[in-house]
Amino acid sequence: MEYFFFVWVGFAFALGAAIGSWLNVCIYRVPYEKSLLWPGSRCGHCFQPVRWYDNIPLVSYWVLRGRCRTCKTPFSIRYFLIELFTGLVFAGLFYLDVGVNVFRILLFENQRWLIWHGGVPMQAWLFWLGHAVLVSFLIVASCIDLDHLEIPLPVTVTGTLAGLVFATCMPWPWPNTLPPPPAAPLRPGLVVKAVPVLGFQPWPVWHLDELPTWMRPGSWQLGLATGLAGVLAGVVLVRGVRFLFGLGRGVEGMGLGDADLMMMAGAFLGWQATLVAFFVSVFPGLVIGLGQIVLRGKQTIPFGPSLALGIVLTLYGWRWIGPHVQHLFFDSTLLLLLGGTGAVLLLLVSLVLRLLFGAPPPEEERPAA
Repeated sequence: MEYFFFVWVGFAFALGAAIGSWLNVCIYRVPYEKSLLWPGSRCGHCFQPVRWYDNIPLVSYWVLRGRCRTCKTPFSIRYFLIELFTGLVFAGLFYLDVGVNVFRILLFENQRWLIWHGGVPMQAWLFWLGHAVLVSFLIVASCIDLDHLEIPLPVTVTGTLAGLVFATCMPWPWPNTLPPPPAAPLRPGLVVKAVPVLGFQPWPVWHLDELPTWMRPGSWQLGLATGLAGVLAGVVLVRGVRFLFGLGRGVEGMGLGDADLMMMAGAFLGWQATLVAFFVSVFPGLVIGLGQIVLRGKQTIPFGPSLALGIVLTLYGWRWIGPHVQHLFFDSTLLLLLGGTGAVLLLLVSLVLRLLFGAPPPEEERPAA
């Protein structure tokens, strides 16, 4: 019966809600450099410990009617919303990764009947787990950025290390067991129809014969190298944008936390998707920025949530995005030319903004936000 698969979807939701409860702890304590393990959960008003049966994800909030059992002080509904959101995200990722098989993993296609009847293979669980871990870090980083206008380094560094572990243990073309044949050489006028296999990460090169003998498909060396390349791409891209905008405008355009967030994403996604994700994040950034201005007036706009949305959209859209940008990424001359042109344009735009609106006041003279 196909409904057995949805039992696992429900399990993913329940696990996500439980993880969401833990994410609430991280969101609250990490910015203040508090321990995540001690003391246990307690009321912020009367400081009485929260009993285990009052800490059941989703359920306890409504049983207690959103109030402390001891002093009756209301809890923020955000705790419940983050648990619910994380549960829905975990369930949605499981459905897309395993049920729909949006990445077109050959192993999952061959075992489609078994999966929909409840027999989910271990590779599918690991594939989903990697994406669930990435999204968990993105949720924590985004919520902290919304609250404090910063993304703590412990979050991004821990996420980067986790991403490198997944990249090393699940090197391309994992979970596919056989690498694809080399694609046809790129020549003017040639239409390349062959698309490399997409595994946990995008294909690292266009021609397999470009890989050295010690870094073959499926080797941990290739997985680690792909993750490190993504880390480097995220750090260089965002820090470069930050430097150029600050050079022209005279004020920082992005925080260091944004660069660290892309560093973390690069460990999971690899260098190609990381570069695309940054530009994709501009679109949700415009929407969030306009909403921030309308609702709260002219304030500093956190870019972390926009980057998180861009990362997820790029990850799950790479099957369609990748074939359209592969020629750019594997043509070093064109890539350097476009990168240089973009850097010059960014510097010119920031200089124009400085001429139109003047140089911003020094940090100590700026009004408090």
